[in-house]
Amino acid sequence: MTEQIANQYSAERKFGTVHQTPDPSSPVWFHSQDISDADEPLLAPLLKNSFNCWVEEASAMTLLNEGTFVLCSKSGQMLALSNDGMGGLGEALLHEACGLALEGKQTVLREDAGVHVAALPLVRRSDGEIFAVLVNMSVVRHTASELEACGLYFRSWFYRKFEELYVRDMLLQQSKAEQEANRRESLYLVSKRLYNQIDVASVLSELLYSLEQLYPSSEVQLYLSQDHLNGDPRVKPLIFKNAEHDIVAKAFLNGQSVTEHDREGAIRLAVPMTGKQAAYGVLCMTIGPGKWDESELPAFMVLAETAGSAFENAKLYEQSNLLINELRLINELTKRLNQSLKLKEIFQFATSELLSVFEADFCCVLQLNKEKNQFVVMSSNFPSLLSEQFSPEYGFCGMVYRTREPMIISDYWHTRVVTSKLMDSSSSRSLIATPILVDGEVVGVILVTHKAPNYFSYDNYKLLQVMSTHIGLAVTNASLHAEVRRMVITDNLTGLHARHYLDEQIQRRQRKDPYGSLILVDIDHFKKVNDTYGHQVGDQILKQVSDIISTTIRKGDIPARWGGEELAVYLPGIRAEQALRIAERIREHVENETNPVVTVSCGVSEWTFEDEKVSVESLFYRADMALYEAKNNGRNRIFVGHT
Repeated sequence: MTEQIANQYSAERKFGTVHQTPDPSSPVWFHSQDISDADEPLLAPLLKNSFNCWVEEASAMTLLNEGTFVLCSKSGQMLALSNDGMGGLGEALLHEACGLALEGKQTVLREDAGVHVAALPLVRRSDGEIFAVLVNMSVVRHTASELEACGLYFRSWFYRKFEELYVRDMLLQQSKAEQEANRRESLYLVSKRLYNQIDVASVLSELLYSLEQLYPSSEVQLYLSQDHLNGDPRVKPLIFKNAEHDIVAKAFLNGQSVTEHDREGAIRLAVPMTGKQAAYGVLCMTIGPGKWDESELPAFMVLAETAGSAFENAKLYEQSNLLINELRLINELTKRLNQSLKLKEIFQFATSELLSVFEADFCCVLQLNKEKNQFVVMSSNFPSLLSEQFSPEYGFCGMVYRTREPMIISDYWHTRVVTSKLMDSSSSRSLIATPILVDGEVVGVILVTHKAPNYFSYDNYKLLQVMSTHIGLAVTNASLHAEVRRMVITDNLTGLHARHYLDEQIQRRQRKDPYGSLILVDIDHFKKVNDTYGHQVGDQILKQVSDIISTTIRKGDIPARWGGEELAVYLPGIRAEQALRIAERIREHVENETNPVVTVSCGVSEWTFEDEKVSVESLFYRADMALYEAKNNGRNRIFVGHT
């Protein structure tokens, strides 16, 4: 106690309340403290304790041995006896004397039937108010001064115990204040460390470490509503199986702390871990019997709230980085996709990028062939599926086609909603899929798979959806480019190539082929057909002849409309002799298959690398001269031009 008093004086000097070292003989600082009216309901234990100590110390006193001392409260209630030697003698006299002492605030002496009773009021040292009465009952008469000396002796014991209690209470308050200060300091340091973390895994690791340090005798678990489990067995997913009886679910749903006591006296505490935007999980702590102080609950709740805010900040930081990376990825993907206007290249590039982005095992890109109403595998890293065709009702591509929505499958082996050749052949278990949309219509489907279950996250699912949009735009651009090019190089009426395209192809082939032939086809008396049947029938005749030419020649040959009713066919790698036979087949089919019946005249020419002058103009000139000769010789015949 002397050390505590010295510390008190040291503190007072530090803060300027005491300017000199106190004299040891001067009253100690707490001597000025006293009881008050408000303390009276709580005085009984202190009075009894003081009385017992006084009786024990003064046991050799004559007054104690010759009679009985009785301690009464201010209300007259008997609190303690020094001994039972008087039995029930003088009880009425005791109450009378006690009442008079309280009323008159002075010592009262009474005698009845040989029993002497003295009632001494005990007064507070600060204001002289009575706080108790000390009564002596004895067969021996004692003087008032002797009795009052005993009363002062007892009062000194009372104040000694009161001061001990006061100092003990002060020390207890100081200890609690120090504990609170330490707790606040610990919370501050924990908060600082939590907010210093910029990723979710670090926040969770720091939180668990801090809880372990702050509550070493407790078992801590963290239940997260997020799909972020960092491998620590104490971090578990938040599952709502029986919310009514599960304190973790209750705490999360109600946003308030929940406490549960078991039969052994252990406590299970659940506190929601919340941020500004949402609740992210629940901190759950199990404490053994007698290890928990309710005063620690506010601090624990502050820690949970701090952890929630730090978790939220880290999550937002991760999401912002993810969005930045996704935007960079999408920008790069779009740039690369737009570098090509060939559908096959676009599908192949998309497959390789998707495999890389999602670190997937397999990827398959299918395109819908509207004419055949079949999905065709355009690109895949699973070779056996290339060029495979599937019905729009089959498998996952069928589901995506019907719903027009992306989908995610966590474990195909356990939730086999449809049969999938890709999933079965590759032994894949996880899948994300999305449609490729062009003008609101499904033109293709993307399937990305992995052999591990629960591999793809919801973020992967959303990213694939965004990427498919850009792939769809690239497909649209390539399709439009192909259509425009087809329109530029194709004659709208006949469906054959335009003349300029024929010229370009002949020039290109003359640079690498050793020889080739050209057939010019002219419909005989075409003006008469138009005059007789009308231009609409004339157009139909042109289409019929064009179709006959297209079905008679090889796939690599190039048919074109040369102008008006004149058509042309370039035959790469064909000499004039073989070209003549092909022209004859065309002439025969036209004469036998047109309606109304028409005939054609043909001129054939060839070029070889041995010619002095190899050019498109000379090739056309010789074929045109041969055609002119066929017409002058009666039409419906074929002539071969010569160099």
